This record gives sequence, C-alpha cells and structure tokens, in this order.
Amino acid sequence: MLDLVIEARQAALSPGFDVRRILPYRLRRMLGPFIFMDHAGPVTVAPAQLQSLDVLPHPHIGLSTVSYLFGGQVTHRDSLGVEQIIRPGEVNWMTAGSGIAHSERFEDPATLSGGALEMIQTWVALPEKDEEAAPAFANYQPEELPIFTDTGVWMRLIAGDAFGLRNNVKTHSPLFYLHVVLQAGARFGLPRGYPERGAYVAKGSVEVNGHAYSAGQLLVFTPGLDPVLVAREASTLMLLGGEPLGERFIWWNFVSSRRDRIDQAKADWQAGRIALPPNDNAEFVPLPQDKSRPAGSSPAPQALS
Repeated sequence: MLDLVIEARQAALSPGFDVRRILPYRLRRMLGPFIFMDHAGPVTVAPAQLQSLDVLPHPHIGLSTVSYLFGGQVTHRDSLGVEQIIRPGEVNWMTAGSGIAHSERFEDPATLSGGALEMIQTWVALPEKDEEAAPAFANYQPEELPIFTDTGVWMRLIAGDAFGLRNNVKTHSPLFYLHVVLQAGARFGLPRGYPERGAYVAKGSVEVNGHAYSAGQLLVFTPGLDPVLVAREASTLMLLGGEPLGERFIWWNFVSSRRDRIDQAKADWQAGRIALPPNDNAEFVPLPQDKSRPAGSSPAPQALS
C-alpha cells in the first residue's frame, strides 16, 4: 500500500526562517515530475523583523517553481521584470527554462494580516524538450482554480488533471497537485491514472489501512493500488504526483537531465550571465562553494520557490 513514508527535515532558507524540507529525499529523489517540496511556516514575527525572512535574488534552470500560500503574502520579483504579490489561494507558476533569477520578499506588514505566514513550495522538473524553453511567469487567481466540496471534504485543484477537474495552469507534463481539507472522519482517495502518487500531511493526521500518519509526513503509495485516507481529525493534505520524467540532477537551485548543464549554470551565475530582477538588483545570493560534490547532491536551495 505504501512504498515509503518521508519525514520532513528542518532546513534554513534565511537566518531565522526555517522550513520543513520534504523532497528531494535520499531514498526518493522525485515523485512524478515533482523534484522539490518545502513547507514554510507557520511563521509569526514582528513587522520590524519581516525583512530578515527575505530570500534574495537567486537563479534557477530546468524547472518550474510553484508557490501556494495558506496564510500571509509574499512579493515575487524576477528577471523578466515581473513583480507579483501572491496571497492565499493563488498560484505563482514560474518556468525557469534556460535561466531566470527571482527574489521572495516580505516587505509589507500586510504579509501577516489574518494570521501567520505559511507556504508550500514545490519545483516541477521540465521534460528534456522544454528544459531550455524561454523563461515565463504566470499568476493564477483563486477563481481560476476549481473547487470541489462534499460532506466533510473541500478540495482545490492547483494544477494538472484530477477527479475530472481541470484548469488553465500551464504544465509541461502529466501531473496533479491538490489542496485538500478534510473534517474528522472524512474519507478520501487518490486520483487514478498516474503511476506515481503521494499525499503530504500538512496539518492534522490521517489513517491508511489501519496505520496513522501525522503532520510533516509524505506518504508515497504503491502504483496500481487505490488507498483510502481517513481523517483522524481536521486535516490538510497536499496531494501530488504524475508521470516520471527520468533521471534528473539537482545542485543548489539548478535542475537538469545533464550534468554538464548544471556546470554551465554555475558558471553563468558566477559570471553574471543570468540577469537579476531589474527592480531588485542591489543584492543577490552568491554561488555556494562547490566542494566537488556530484551534481546529484546539492547545497541547500535558497529558494522559497
């Protein structure tokens, strides 16, 4: 029923800003095309401390970043000149392709309006044919993301195709990504038709086949089976998966099907060949020291997304 249970590990994005890192994991580098997943927050700080959470401009190649908030707000700026505030229920989808730099800033006291800052960040690897695509960015509003409700169940389709729901979020390979809220006792399954599927317990706890799983665990399910998740209490889940893309290398914020492309990206960032955001270019994250680790291992990513 379960191939693996991944326990989230603590990682630091910036001084004082810790996250729970779920993917990549040493026993499971990817889930479908998803190659990275962080759960940031909930974080509550005084307005004067907000800037200490900032993630400075940093580069990406070969992936799409996906930002989704439970609470608060974040300002995104990138080298395309985009400046976009993301709020709960929206999706920021940035395709790095051949190379992009962006920042995530917490500069408005409204960041914490309505409660704590809490965010899920994922990276979706690109098919080989799209790895060098032109960079692109899109923000999708809540009304563009279909919602399904039933007794004890609320669900939003963030991206992909699941349970007959679709939206206009542009993806590059077959996948599904869902935000699901269950009341105690509610039962829920997984989308069918995908070889790799998982459920991350963001809040609460669930039971699968008589075993209990709690917040901070990613459940990776055996292909071909149809598990039922039962909420032991009010719970929030992120369901994700899709078609695998094949081997990918990840180093820092770079993803590629080719090791030599990772090396090129390192050189490009160090030489200033990946442009900084024009409206946020006074500082940036330098390339981490490369201690001759293979491209399949990596310094901790700086990205919120």
